[in-house]
Amino acid sequence: MKPRTICLIGLSFFVSSYIMFSQGSKFAYFQKPIDFAHWFNLIGAVLLLSFNDVFPKNKLNSVASFLTILGVIGHVGLCTIDFIMWSFGDDEISKTELSNQISNTPSILYPFVIIGPSLLFIGLAAHALNFIKTHTFSALMVIIGAPAVGISFFVLKNGSYMVLSCILFALGLFSLLYRNDDRTILTE
Repeated sequence: MKPRTICLIGLSFFVSSYIMFSQGSKFAYFQKPIDFAHWFNLIGAVLLLSFNDVFPKNKLNSVASFLTILGVIGHVGLCTIDFIMWSFGDDEISKTELSNQISNTPSILYPFVIIGPSLLFIGLAAHALNFIKTHTFSALMVIIGAPAVGISFFVLKNGSYMVLSCILFALGLFSLLYRNDDRTILTE
């Protein structure tokens, strides 16, 4: 499969997961027979690794690729935690105990809940910096959309803003993926 196609599939899964997340925790945790929101998020995040291959190779790309890889690892860990949380169903006591255990374990809390997953957004926004002079609007969509997803979720606690931020982020990446210029380095 071509890298651009993999990127598009990844963006589709990723945005779909955020649409599901915006419906609230009850929707995410009580999906049957599986937790579709977190599976979509996990698959989408892993497929977004393909952006490391389609953007120009330079020093910034190397740093952005490393951050993107760490972010995907963080998403894998976070989704694993959320799968376990989902498996408790309506057992709120067990969910609270697990949440407390994770909160009291910095070696899990920071890389897989607080910092790790954010690195995916930071890595892809760093990739977008490569295009700030040539494709300013598209690059800014990614650079602004990335922190807006986190702010809307953690600070504002607003699912609608989170989805809009994720769509802005994804549309920016999409437009950079299909940009037209002589320096485009896409492997197809």
